[in-house]
Amino acid sequence: MGKLITDNPELLLYTESGFHVTVLGGIKLTGLDRLRVTLKLTLSGKTEKTYRHNLDLYNGIQCGQLVERTAEMLDRTESEVTVLIANLTTALENYRSERLEEMKPKQAEKKELSESERKEALKFLKSANLIQRTKEAIAQSGVIGEETNALIAYLTYTSRKRHVPLHLMCLGASGTGKTWLQEKVSELMPEEDKLEITTLSSNAFYYFGREELKHKLLLIEDLDGAESVLYPLRELQSKRRISKTVTLKDNKGNLKTVTLNVEGPVCVSGCTTREKLYEDNANRCILLYMDGSSEQDGKIMEYQRLLSAGLVDEAAQQKIKHVIKNVQRLLRPISVRNPYATYLQLPESVFKPRRTMLLLLLFTETVTYYHQYQRQLKTDESTGEQYIESTPEDVETAFMLLETTLLKKSDELSDACRGFFEKLKTYLKELDTDSFHSRDIRSALRISPSSLGRYLYELDRTGHIRIVKGNRYKGFEYRVQVWQDMETLAGDTKKLIEDIMQQIGSVTRSPSVTQGEFGLHKLQKTNMKGGVTHDK
Repeated sequence: MGKLITDNPELLLYTESGFHVTVLGGIKLTGLDRLRVTLKLTLSGKTEKTYRHNLDLYNGIQCGQLVERTAEMLDRTESEVTVLIANLTTALENYRSERLEEMKPKQAEKKELSESERKEALKFLKSANLIQRTKEAIAQSGVIGEETNALIAYLTYTSRKRHVPLHLMCLGASGTGKTWLQEKVSELMPEEDKLEITTLSSNAFYYFGREELKHKLLLIEDLDGAESVLYPLRELQSKRRISKTVTLKDNKGNLKTVTLNVEGPVCVSGCTTREKLYEDNANRCILLYMDGSSEQDGKIMEYQRLLSAGLVDEAAQQKIKHVIKNVQRLLRPISVRNPYATYLQLPESVFKPRRTMLLLLLFTETVTYYHQYQRQLKTDESTGEQYIESTPEDVETAFMLLETTLLKKSDELSDACRGFFEKLKTYLKELDTDSFHSRDIRSALRISPSSLGRYLYELDRTGHIRIVKGNRYKGFEYRVQVWQDMETLAGDTKKLIEDIMQQIGSVTRSPSVTQGEFGLHKLQKTNMKGGVTHDK
């Protein structure tokens, strides 16, 4: 057997018994039913005698012609050349197998916790005020600012272990820290439970192993780089499985159909600056809007200075990350029931309320799931299923964390436009006026002409401002028509949440009605009023 030199994948060299074979352009790693090569054959010290040939080494007729012509050109026997080609074919097959094996994603092995690690993680999960303790731990791991967003992301990623996981979309202008937040919170998840994606081909998801993605966290750095896989992603989010039927040839050349199945569920997290472009995906996700304030800028820059000066205890950060990863490993699959689900309502102004309600319910269940070591394990007498129940505190926590998301889903303006409109109103209040010219606002608020044009168009279209005079040559004068819309929306949402919590509180204080009985009674009343419908 000769030696195959693979230093340059585009120029493979094979030597054996005085033969020198160069595989020009290397070999294709796909299509295992063929081995197409372009060969250059010479003998040691006799470079003037060279034979070049392009063929499929799996084609018997072509190989026979190669042996015959090579023996003739290089003055060697056909038996010698036959052995050479056979050994070369074997060497190239082995090389291809090795390359394919190297290209396979390495699945991180599930870590077995030591007794001390288990005790430390269990102590954390049983700690009083677990949500606040987790929030502090996330900050200690190196997440600067964005405390609420980071906690929402952490709980969303935790839901990957449940039968119906949540999904996340980080939104904000370029440079506001979307990718950074996703990356820092995902570092708290075990390596064996996550898969980071930069770019994928349109069919890539269908070629994962059947259960390779099950209960995994899929991290997409930029949705623009994964635009071709948005449809299978939506299917994974909604149906928790995808399938594709393809046509293949068998070893006899006959066509046959094969169905590729990939099972979920998965938890998907992605970042984008273009909320409206990915609206179909955003509807299935909890939306996180990044903090672009000057205060957050100051926190980040201060941390950067401390890090550069060597004043950040990175060892302590790694230690808390290790503890949180073990906390995640200790969470086990368990069913959750929310006896207060029938009280939960949304503001009437929320767009697409069916999916928003489902997100709220699932998030509440995830909060309960995270507290599994602090909840009594119950058994359904009719089915034998074991489960834990949500508490009023879980509901309140879910509302508290998702309050901003509920407001954003109730706002007809995009987040970027809303931010501009609030700055505009503040600026006009300082000037004690309700009208403005676009050229004055552009310089005062330091906004690019293209962005200002988009914002003014959206505000005019939704009736928040109107043109009072001017033309496109001299410029328009605008007047603000709506001043307290966000305050009113926030007040209505807060009042609704307070009313819901009061109802729940009154039931839990009532000794005559159990949680389960009241929930059933409430559901029956709701159904009598018209029923409850569900949407994926």
